[in-house]
Amino acid sequence: MKSYSIFILSIICLFLSCAKKTTVQMIETPTPPRPAGQTDVLQLATDPLPVVRVAFIGLGMRGPDAVERMTHIDGVQIVALCDVEKDRVESANQILEKRGFPKAKEFYGDEEVWRKVTALPDVDLIYVATDWKHHAMIGIQAMKDGKHVAIEVPAANTMEEIWDLINTSEQTRKHCMQLENCVYDFFELTTLNMVQQGLFGDIIHGEGAYIHGLQPFWDRYWHNWRMDFNRKHRGDVYPTHGLVPVCLAMNIHRGDKLNYLVSVDTKPIGNPAYIKEKTGETVTDFRNGDHTCTLIATEKGKSILIEHNVTSPRPYNRMYQLTGTKGFANKYPVEGFALDKEEIGNEIAAGYQNLTAHEFVPDTVRELLMQKYKHPIAVAIEEKAKEVGGHGGMDFIMDYRLIHCLQKGLPLDMDVYDLAESCCLVPLTEISLDHNSMPVQIPDFTRGAWNKLSKLTFAE
Repeated sequence: MKSYSIFILSIICLFLSCAKKTTVQMIETPTPPRPAGQTDVLQLATDPLPVVRVAFIGLGMRGPDAVERMTHIDGVQIVALCDVEKDRVESANQILEKRGFPKAKEFYGDEEVWRKVTALPDVDLIYVATDWKHHAMIGIQAMKDGKHVAIEVPAANTMEEIWDLINTSEQTRKHCMQLENCVYDFFELTTLNMVQQGLFGDIIHGEGAYIHGLQPFWDRYWHNWRMDFNRKHRGDVYPTHGLVPVCLAMNIHRGDKLNYLVSVDTKPIGNPAYIKEKTGETVTDFRNGDHTCTLIATEKGKSILIEHNVTSPRPYNRMYQLTGTKGFANKYPVEGFALDKEEIGNEIAAGYQNLTAHEFVPDTVRELLMQKYKHPIAVAIEEKAKEVGGHGGMDFIMDYRLIHCLQKGLPLDMDVYDLAESCCLVPLTEISLDHNSMPVQIPDFTRGAWNKLSKLTFAE
């Protein structure tokens, strides 16, 4: 553990020394010009949809749970269900029947059947929960067919897919939201509220991760698609859970922007060993290392560390840390806040004489802070979210907010640029690693509008 900490520290020192230079040699990432007549979709608001007609495409691991959650939201009609496998579609329809909903239209049979669903005239929202390969292509076509789209993570895997999603959203004026549920976890929401109320001062560093041994899950992925993706690609192939909550707290493309990244990784050991154990195959062409670390620099001199590991014997960890000029928040492995007494306030800190930001506040103080700064979204829906569930309730809050904003004609909590900023790590970390960890430029996906907004806001 000590040697690993020294390794991370050395990488951070190298990164910061590069950041101090007036010019940083890096691999440039081209930004295509915005087509004529096309404008950004920051704060995009569309006509209200009092009843949101939803079609689900992809009913494997995540789709069925999403179908069930949507039945708990007023003003939702589930009109179509689609998957390659017939039994999955029929099973999802049974969920609707048990909940007292009418059966939805069924589509199944091959990998192209989804095209019939995006073309349906009686659909407002396409909810995409397929394998990663199909995420972007379905989202793009759905918007071209006049539908709003919500896409599971990661919503895109290549720069071409990312720019196509952005351009299609801007051209069609349709919402394109990535279904990043971790934004809506209760600790993340509360911490975001504390950040926006100034308790931590200026957030200067953030950390996030996806550290989750997938050995119990690999064989659940249709035709082994997720392991195959890791076998063929190097880098952080699943960055969004760790990155998006940090970016929102840092107001990325709302007054700051991501500038460049540097990635390092270990050699691949765990996943080739897993394949050998399960199939007998000796793998010599596995691309993705066991552990990947990516450091990101922002325009305003802030830093972000993102890690990926789906094979090592470690407890589940999304990290989620925020370092501010006045305090610190940490979720894994222990939830806690580190704040000076004057930042906490006498209302909560009374009776605690020695509170400093150099250690976590006592559990009782943490609980009082969690209550006082509970995000308004959580206040409104927490009880029902915990009852319905979905990773402790955050999945339901995500779906609820999506539908709420569509029904009211409000901007969504996350836009297509949030999608782009997190998904771009998939291709760009691979480029960095394949070039001996050279810095790689991160495009301004808003094409010049990154400081048009002053901060993140969730519409009410």
